[in-house]
Amino acid sequence: MFNALHSNPLHRTALRAVSVAAALACLAGAAQAADQVKVGLLSTLSGPGAALGVDIRDGFNLAVKHAGGKIGGLPAEVIVADDQMSPDAAKQTADRLIKRDKVDFMTGVVFSTIMLAVGQPIFASKTFYISANAGPSQYAGAQCNPYFFSASYQNDNMHEAVGKTVTDKGFKKAAILAPNYPAGKDALAGFKRYFKGEVVMETYTPLSQLDYGAELSKMRASGADAVYIFLPGGLGINFIKQFVGAGLSKDMTLFGPGFSGDEDVIKAVGEPMLGMFNTAQWGHDLNNAANKRFVADFQKDYGRLPTLYAAQGYDAARLMDAAVRDVKGNLDNKEALRKALEAAKFESVRGAFKFNTNHFPIQDYYLRVITKDAQGRITNRTLGKVFQKHTDAYAAECKMPS
Repeated sequence: MFNALHSNPLHRTALRAVSVAAALACLAGAAQAADQVKVGLLSTLSGPGAALGVDIRDGFNLAVKHAGGKIGGLPAEVIVADDQMSPDAAKQTADRLIKRDKVDFMTGVVFSTIMLAVGQPIFASKTFYISANAGPSQYAGAQCNPYFFSASYQNDNMHEAVGKTVTDKGFKKAAILAPNYPAGKDALAGFKRYFKGEVVMETYTPLSQLDYGAELSKMRASGADAVYIFLPGGLGINFIKQFVGAGLSKDMTLFGPGFSGDEDVIKAVGEPMLGMFNTAQWGHDLNNAANKRFVADFQKDYGRLPTLYAAQGYDAARLMDAAVRDVKGNLDNKEALRKALEAAKFESVRGAFKFNTNHFPIQDYYLRVITKDAQGRITNRTLGKVFQKHTDAYAAECKMPS
């Protein structure tokens, strides 16, 4: 009887159909929900920029902790790697994270030189990259990519806000200084876009430079009444100490983006930071529930006030969490995952924002001043908005591939 059934062509066809249907159902079930989310967190964890990468890592890990060790309801594995501030080392490590570790997302890069080096291989693998810092103009404009999302800013934006602030405060002559790498060039371009006075000195320095004696002499001779710097991490710490030590703060007002007046710089420099104006899309005193929880728990877990980098790392994880939850863990459906990322359905520590067509945020930018708080700590205080729902200058150049 068994052999007779299987020798019948109609029965064989029916059995094959049932087998195929069962196999497809199993495949569909597997695709619908991954068993975990793997994130490659590639960041600068050694050298002069190490503090920035450490803060991104710590902010990201706090968000995962807040979600019970999960991203989108799935167990999270965060693979942390040091890019050594080297494009070549970063490319090799990114390749390993994608091919060997098979990560679902990547994040963590601090510097735009590294981001531009690792971007194309990541995008080619169809791995979503969620930026917790670097926002190069290339990826905002002609080289925009469906697999790149900035959870932070576009490189020019904070600098544009400072340019407007310096103008609004009536300064007429500015000396401006940044490292000679893509974000440095974006920075000064952004400042000049909104500064209406005269730039009497424009200088780019090596990314590794820590002695600014020659630049300070040029500033003194320039006749500037305002100085604008973009010098992240250890660069800014050294410059500000030397700027104040040379007595230039008596005749010139110092301005910077949030990075150059951030909590890591304040901690290292101390009193000479008082009175410095800086701009950012976030401040630890912004009054929203997500930010209050983030700031309180960051201080509790790490014993320090969070920086911009920590806030951006936290939001990068929160964006992933919202998107994975939205697609119910189906990480293979790239189109649905992209749409979920674009929707950004989470409460950001910066307050309300949304993504532009180039996957960079449309958001507010604030003026901050370094002062002493009620506890006597030297820290930032948010003064008010410089820009509301600000867009970057490159979005029109982006023809986002479908």
